Amino acid sequence: MVAQQAPPPRVLVTGSLGQLGSTVVNTLRAKFGQDNVIASDIKKPTVQQRSTGPFVYADVLNYRALDQIVVDYGIDWVVHFSAILSAAGERNPALGLNVNINGFQNVLELAKAHRLRLLSPSTMGAFGPTTPKDETPDLTIMRPNTIYGISKVHMELLGEYYCEKYGVDFRSLRYPGIISADSPPGGGTTDYAVDIFHAALKSNRYTSFLSSDMRLPMAYIDDCITGTVQLLEAPQESLTQRVYNVHACAFSPRELAQEICRQHSPDFAIDYSPDFREDIASTWPRTMADTAARRDWGWNPVFGTSDIVREMLSKLTPVYKPSATSVSPIQPIAIASDGVPAIEVGN
Repeated sequence: MVAQQAPPPRVLVTGSLGQLGSTVVNTLRAKFGQDNVIASDIKKPTVQQRSTGPFVYADVLNYRALDQIVVDYGIDWVVHFSAILSAAGERNPALGLNVNINGFQNVLELAKAHRLRLLSPSTMGAFGPTTPKDETPDLTIMRPNTIYGISKVHMELLGEYYCEKYGVDFRSLRYPGIISADSPPGGGTTDYAVDIFHAALKSNRYTSFLSSDMRLPMAYIDDCITGTVQLLEAPQESLTQRVYNVHACAFSPRELAQEICRQHSPDFAIDYSPDFREDIASTWPRTMADTAARRDWGWNPVFGTSDIVREMLSKLTPVYKPSATSVSPIQPIAIASDGVPAIEVGN
């Protein structure tokens, strides 16, 4: 007798119109079928975004509305992207606490009530000024001094508690700075690493809000999407912990500018005018150790600094040079089978 194949999971993605959410939705739809992945946000989707599959309005602060979505759509897994980012959280701490803590609490209670698998990404911002800066381990001192970091430490600890106490299948990965050409920056401290490419192509000069030597962990969005889906799909028995560091490469604004000069224009100029985001970045790691993620569920980033610069210039050049080939829409990331503004995930 041939064993019947299990049906694909039904997945709800919150904050689906953000930097990562839209690409994760398309990637999961390519794997599980468009009707099995429910996109949600508090923003209005474009006609193109609506055309790719189901979309629902979902305010993560409204538990009853979320509960109805889970029941009506038969949800099995939730990917929780809704969050207020680091810089935006410092400008509006009350909003950051409300969305990041109360919104996550609602989703976590849903996971408990309906036995859902829940992936809620964390961030390198969960570390703080007393954390070791180089090869920062998964388990170390964590005393962040930003609303974003504090709320993410709360999320990690509460998710682990619900896993141990109630059996909730909670999973998280600490993102580095995420670089993408597919959506505008969303209020994060690492956004200079996206802004700089737009400025290079528009005016061939850039003023950085971080100092020249502020080195931070970074990753290209394709690696982040691949890793996120790998952790989401990983069998429970392969996980030795519930929160994992992920790291791809690290650079400073000066090092990034040098690579842009090499690949784009030797005349590209950068100057520096650090603002409050410098104080945030100075509390974060320079590099993160991610041995456990590589061992347990196959994290294996492929984009280094020079690869990221090449990809960003290739995708954004047509925006500023209309005669060039037009930019293609957001595409799903191919993954082997084994393997209020600013409400999105980043840093």
